[in-house]
Amino acid sequence: MPEILFHYERVNPTSWAYLSGLLTLALYFKFNRIWSVRNIDLFLVILLAPGLLLVQWARENAGVQAAATEIEYLGFFWLFSTGGVLLARLLLDSAMVRRPLLEPNLNTPGLIFLGGSLLFFLMANVVTGTPSADDLSPARRAEDVRADGQGAGDPHDSFASDGPGFWFVYSLPRIVIRQQVMSAGEPSGKETPADPRQRELMIRQATARVMAILAHVMIVLGMGVIGFRHFGNVSAGIGSAALYLLLPYTALWTGSVQHALPASLLVWAVVFYRHPLLAGMMIGLASGTIYYPAFLLPLWCSFYWQRGVKRFLTGVVLMIALLVATMAFTATSTEHFFAHLLQMFGLRLPQTTDLGGIWKTWSPYYRLPILATFVALSISFAIWPSQKNLATLISCTAAMMLAAQFWHPYDGGVYIAWYVPLLLLTIFRPNLEDREAATKLTEGWWKVRQRTRKTAASS
Repeated sequence: MPEILFHYERVNPTSWAYLSGLLTLALYFKFNRIWSVRNIDLFLVILLAPGLLLVQWARENAGVQAAATEIEYLGFFWLFSTGGVLLARLLLDSAMVRRPLLEPNLNTPGLIFLGGSLLFFLMANVVTGTPSADDLSPARRAEDVRADGQGAGDPHDSFASDGPGFWFVYSLPRIVIRQQVMSAGEPSGKETPADPRQRELMIRQATARVMAILAHVMIVLGMGVIGFRHFGNVSAGIGSAALYLLLPYTALWTGSVQHALPASLLVWAVVFYRHPLLAGMMIGLASGTIYYPAFLLPLWCSFYWQRGVKRFLTGVVLMIALLVATMAFTATSTEHFFAHLLQMFGLRLPQTTDLGGIWKTWSPYYRLPILATFVALSISFAIWPSQKNLATLISCTAAMMLAAQFWHPYDGGVYIAWYVPLLLLTIFRPNLEDREAATKLTEGWWKVRQRTRKTAASS
């Protein structure tokens, strides 16, 4: 960036947290309706920033500052507490039938200009960012496993260190912004020395950059399309997309494919909700990528139950089969293939050792009742709410992805992108009671063909 913009320097994450909070209030706070739900939602979204900054500071200063472990725990505890309030807000959203039109304080062209400028700078930071040795460790670990032909039982495989999901996504490094939260010590990671695998690591870096940029662009475009096509309000879609780009979280984790890619797939599943096959393909690809969206199937199947459920499930199965076929063609051995297959479907008992995040401090056995509650919540969406519309689909999808943070074994609470775009759409949405599958979806081609045959036979 300094080569393009003279003397350009990236904004410190702590400074950006202050600035983005003030900009958020200036652009979206309803000063003429102080006690509106919109204003409370804005403060809840802003409250995510302190926890993220504490976690980021602790990781930048791990091994340098004695209080890093305590600061990291405080950050995750803050994220868990704020996440709990947001989860309750999302679960109660279906009861908020009255949705007054509250436009942003800036008009739509201004929001487009602001959002476009933010997107340019964020994506430029991804292009110019350089991963450290710590950032490249997932790629090194995955490459070591592949080269050595180690199986699923190896303690250093990506399942044991990253969790369930598609192995290739975890093998991509995170492109970070080289700007510390506070100058409290030297960064823990150093530049990766040259080695025989440096060329492949460079390819993975380039792949991570391209995928991260495309994912963020698709998130922003998807939110705009939802506002235009499904909300009937361009300002709501553009406003929610601009707020997503304003968040300190987006600036901190711009270059992480594990965060942005699943978010883009979930957003476009909502974009294609009138096309069950395409929506199923997005949910299936997201489920195969990071595993956790698989718990959305009861919710989405219930939404399409009156019309479109077969097409939706067909799309899910097609994408899962495609990912499995990809693993079969790229695996170097049968053992290697089955190891990745187990990781993709999360076929492992809940882990109680070598956990990360808040579970480094809390007893890992507390995860078991939380996991049971999460599964019960997922199943309950098959019957509750009884009448599902687009509003419940968006809010409950965000609720499930937020609830997954509480039992995530490593960085639960940090994967905010999995739910925050849908959370922002929930905040800005109008009344969507009439957007139901039975009224908005057309019949599948198979039913139309059968009815045509019956009509032709009867005549």
